[in-house]
Amino acid sequence: MDHLQSMRVFVRVADLGSFARAASAMDISNAVATRHVAGLEGRLGTRLLNRTTRSLSLTESGQVYLERARQILDELEDVEQMVVARNHEPLGSLRIVAPVVFGLHNLAPVLQTYAQRYPKVVPDVTLVDRQVDLVEEGFDVGIVIARQVKSASVVTRRLTTGCMTVCVTPEYLTKHGTPTHPEHLLEHPCLSLPSEYWGDERVFTGPDGEVRVRPQNVIIANNTEMLRQFALLGMGIAILPSYLIGNDMTRGTLVRLLSDFQLPQVEINVAYPSRRHLPAKVRTFIDHLVEYFSQTPNHQIGEQWLRDGRGRALAAAQPEYVERAEDEPRSFDDELDSKVSSKPSRTRGRMPAPSPF
Repeated sequence: MDHLQSMRVFVRVADLGSFARAASAMDISNAVATRHVAGLEGRLGTRLLNRTTRSLSLTESGQVYLERARQILDELEDVEQMVVARNHEPLGSLRIVAPVVFGLHNLAPVLQTYAQRYPKVVPDVTLVDRQVDLVEEGFDVGIVIARQVKSASVVTRRLTTGCMTVCVTPEYLTKHGTPTHPEHLLEHPCLSLPSEYWGDERVFTGPDGEVRVRPQNVIIANNTEMLRQFALLGMGIAILPSYLIGNDMTRGTLVRLLSDFQLPQVEINVAYPSRRHLPAKVRTFIDHLVEYFSQTPNHQIGEQWLRDGRGRALAAAQPEYVERAEDEPRSFDDELDSKVSSKPSRTRGRMPAPSPF
């Protein structure tokens, strides 16, 4: 029996936790997958997997063997793909998955410039707000919220970071006044995500430390674009990612509140199956994403208003804020490293969990 193939089958069984799922993923029968692992155990003279009718688990020897087998297979694939890459250009279908709202607001310009550079690659984009497994579902690349990478073996690289921002229309402020402290949100109608995303509390960091509040919600929705639409209608105060509302801030249709208080940031990553030498279409797309988000003007990803858009918008709604515009925090893009590290981080787990972004 092919020793390398047996190693591949064992690694896939260990990753997926099932002979049946591994066999399906590798297009072999369940019986063949079982024989491959049994053959390895016979060759090694030790049990690698504990089997029950309901589950599989690695033995101590199995864990040690898995780590070394994965390393050997990765190195073999590296050599093969380096040779192949010398004679192949990027082409074919490129399956991409991303959260709905982030994808709608940010992916089209990236894909346009990538398609111009690599016309033989056909991007196949899926936008979903549910848990996705890159390997099992056959995606080449995923764009994910960092905190939601949970369970398949993937590598991630940071693309960009957005601020969670308290915002409202100028007209709302004219009618109801301007909150100046997070606790003032208790006196206003709020538009919020369900508690499973951020919990019931909003945690701010201000001049005097941490402040926790439970907003009075008048509308709850699991999609930030819908919350943005409610905010634009003046229905209340919303907390939204900056990349979603940057243009609204610049135009003055929404203004930022509580600028002295910071909310947790949202880190956006690109994720891909754990292989060091990727197909040319995947490798070039990842590099293109990183390059695009490091060079894109701030207003196109939602942060230019931190410098000047917010000042203009707040001047229209509350003149006393005008002098603060020059003292506002720098855009997150100004604080990104000039180059995103080329050394990716490896994460074990499924990705991404459902996202409202």
